[in-house]
Amino acid sequence: MSDPYPGRSAPGSPEREDKRSFLQRLAEFIHPGPDSRAELIETLNDAEQNDIIGPDARVMLEGVIRMADQTAGDVMVAATRMDCLDIDAPYEELLHQVINTAHSRFPVYEGERENIIGILLAKDLLKLQRAPELNLRALLRPAVFVPESKGLNDLLREFRGNRNHLAVVIDEFGRVAGLITIEDVLEQIVGEIEDEFDIVEDHGDIFGLADRTYRVSGDTPVERVEEAFAVTLQTGPEDDRFDTIGGLIAHEVGHVPRRGESHDLAGLRFLVLHTKGGAVRWFKVFPATDTGDTTA
Repeated sequence: MSDPYPGRSAPGSPEREDKRSFLQRLAEFIHPGPDSRAELIETLNDAEQNDIIGPDARVMLEGVIRMADQTAGDVMVAATRMDCLDIDAPYEELLHQVINTAHSRFPVYEGERENIIGILLAKDLLKLQRAPELNLRALLRPAVFVPESKGLNDLLREFRGNRNHLAVVIDEFGRVAGLITIEDVLEQIVGEIEDEFDIVEDHGDIFGLADRTYRVSGDTPVERVEEAFAVTLQTGPEDDRFDTIGGLIAHEVGHVPRRGESHDLAGLRFLVLHTKGGAVRWFKVFPATDTGDTTA
């Protein structure tokens, strides 16, 4: 029986398959896919500009991509800023520290701060109030130790798998270098994203955000902030000046500001996004005349 459509190739025939593969190759030649992470990020930027994805989605996708190159040592809270509990401290002292820092988990040490013996959940401390005869050691959870070189992708997978939310970071000599939480890792996706709006590309303390505001680390030198935003933040004698923007804002406010607090200085509004270890870790900065997105 003859083919009723002699001009067409039957589905699945070599001619049809060859034609499809040729079109695919032609499309790839005209619009080649990204060959590197930098090109992939640029593709995301183009997608945002063409209204294919929103700025928030673009920021989070970039965070996922960039996180592949980051390690625990890159985002950890340094050992000097860790809030640790002394196993031998009186109950009232422990309770006071837990309330003041408002963390949910604390590394517990014995003797020296380097000697981490476990993790205490803040809620477990209430058990001592009901039953003082309990031994604090019995309430400790095992501490998880990870090297500074631990990749964030692997660390996030482990956090999800073993349900731990905190790990102690160890340096190459086996000493405590800091700690990292699952929140620190997730912030790399939804938070501190370096993008095309960065003020200075070779520094990691000021980041441009998609809404044209900026995220500034509390440890950023005041001079860096003044230079980046073309403002003067302090004019007093050299001996009375502060080194970091976090210290300066805390002095201006009169206390360590909490998350959600803001302070206007030199035409800029400094909104506190995150605090840790009794200090501001991140500000969101934008002109004081703008309403800004105050979502912390």
